Amino acid sequence: MTNVLLGVIFAFMNVKEAVRDKYAQAAVRAREGRSSCCDTVSSNLYAPEELREIPDAAFRASLGCGNPTFLTQLREGETVLDLGSGGGIDVLLSAKRVGPSGKVYGLDMTDEMLALARENQRAAGVENVEFLRGEIEEVPLPDGSVDVVISNCVINLSLDKGRVLREAYRVLRNGGRFAVSDIVVRREVPQEIRNDIDLWTGCIAGALHIDEYSRLLAEAGFAEIEIEPTRVHDIADGAVVSAFIRATKRE
Repeated sequence: MTNVLLGVIFAFMNVKEAVRDKYAQAAVRAREGRSSCCDTVSSNLYAPEELREIPDAAFRASLGCGNPTFLTQLREGETVLDLGSGGGIDVLLSAKRVGPSGKVYGLDMTDEMLALARENQRAAGVENVEFLRGEIEEVPLPDGSVDVVISNCVINLSLDKGRVLREAYRVLRNGGRFAVSDIVVRREVPQEIRNDIDLWTGCIAGALHIDEYSRLLAEAGFAEIEIEPTRVHDIADGAVVSAFIRATKRE
């Protein structure tokens, strides 16, 4: 095995820790009043009236690429799971839409983000929310326990996206909806991008091709799969895009 290949394998083994470190730093910056929304991927995603509904720190900690709370109509009394919930922006917005009779879970692996999210929950005075520590490849919820799975630019960070999608399918009730914002590619990107650890943590290097994303959703069992590009990024000659991704679990 060549030294180059060994180096690539070592780098990928450290992706999870690099991601954890980046998001821990983002939580610290948000607590200090500094924003993490500083690039074309994460900017201008929420309407001013939405931002008035949540603590500033929840927005400052956001590193998303879309607004998944509007990808599907959330209804009173529904249970929602946010994969990779960060500072809690999408959890808190969802909680207002499902109302007091509903419930929203936020799942995150980063202690600093979970602490910040719970602070934001207290500041917002929202009670129908629970933040869980865990990884999106192994969701700590029982089968068929949620109506909607959302996520905001997090699934692309996983090294086992197929497992993430199977877990999303498992925890959804029959007829449940998968509605996420994520980064995808429309054509192959140079290998040097795929091997760049900074671009992995920046939600670029690990992005799936649109066709591969659709295939993995179908293999997990999902139906009514839709992938809608929403924003073209100035990376690899426009190959990288933000997208709305929707699917349903069969009745």
